[in-house]
Amino acid sequence: MSASYISDSVIKGTHMTWSQEKQQLLMQGEILVETRSHTAWGGAVSACMYLPLVRSQVWQQVTDYPRWVQYFPDVTKSEVLQRGEVKRLYQAAQKAFLFFTAQVEIYLNVVEVLGQKIQFRMEKGTFIDFTANLELQDCGNGTLLIYGVQATPNIPVPSIFIQQAMNLELPANMRKMRQVICQNQSK
Repeated sequence: MSASYISDSVIKGTHMTWSQEKQQLLMQGEILVETRSHTAWGGAVSACMYLPLVRSQVWQQVTDYPRWVQYFPDVTKSEVLQRGEVKRLYQAAQKAFLFFTAQVEIYLNVVEVLGQKIQFRMEKGTFIDFTANLELQDCGNGTLLIYGVQATPNIPVPSIFIQQAMNLELPANMRKMRQVICQNQSK
């Protein structure tokens, strides 16, 4: 597969389909995002970015879960509580809104498909529901990272606001993730 063209089949497992123009933007560093409704109070988002590193290099870094505090600025703690076939993580985050600061915490069961996929499922936390999937795929001389999240916070906020926040924040977080991953690889 050439680095200048990504077929829709490469982005399997997401609802994303893109024109060649958008695919070229992806290869030039854009983060492509798609939001959709999930529940009356929740949202779902899928984002895709290109990393100029081979998949094994990316995998090594995204499975270093304590490092996620560097990828996502709102995440204040990320620790592995249990290792094994199914890992158990604890993550805490803090987000300032107009008039208040929301603090959330979540315990996640994490299943890895070596070098390909990570599935995050909420065990318990300050969400009604939360699932996330991270998938890595070879693309030219680099790797596509596809990250999808669907969540319903336990605070009743209309889903349109949740979706807008996801649509604005996830691309910035993904850019930060790419910056940290690429910097760490060059060390």
